[in-house]
Amino acid sequence: MPTNRLFRTTAVSSSPRPSPAVHLGYAVSRAGVPSPISFRRWVEAALRGAKRRKATELSIRIVGADEGRALNRNYRSKDYATNVLSFSVELPPGMTLPLLGDLAICAPVVQREAVEQGKASRDHWAHLTIHGVLHLLGYDHVDDGDAMVMEALETRVLAGLGIADPYA
Repeated sequence: MPTNRLFRTTAVSSSPRPSPAVHLGYAVSRAGVPSPISFRRWVEAALRGAKRRKATELSIRIVGADEGRALNRNYRSKDYATNVLSFSVELPPGMTLPLLGDLAICAPVVQREAVEQGKASRDHWAHLTIHGVLHLLGYDHVDDGDAMVMEALETRVLAGLGIADPYA
């Protein structure tokens, strides 16, 4: 039976940058899924790399293949489970909240890709979390120029965490 928990993780920091509020929800077993502290650390690294200084709040839902497939089909018209989906918040005009959006990360796809690509599972989780956060911040890879910018930023952020270039 899936565990459905919501975690809010925050940290006290001496830096002037506010610590992001990261809400984690699990639609699958947490076995093999990194800790909430890891997710917060990766979110913070992505925000730092993108030079985002204002308060930020986002949700990450760890999903199974069926939910991942349904989300991808319903929101992107692609009938398969994908590794990470990003849903940017769309606030009404004049409303200023620190909400950034939501990520859905498909645990079985992340695990399968890590094995197929010969990557450490934890490194792949970090990469996809950072990738998703950058999408929430407006980065994209639709065309080659945008892809180069986004991939360079991902690579730099990951290197700061001691993780090898995922595109090498």
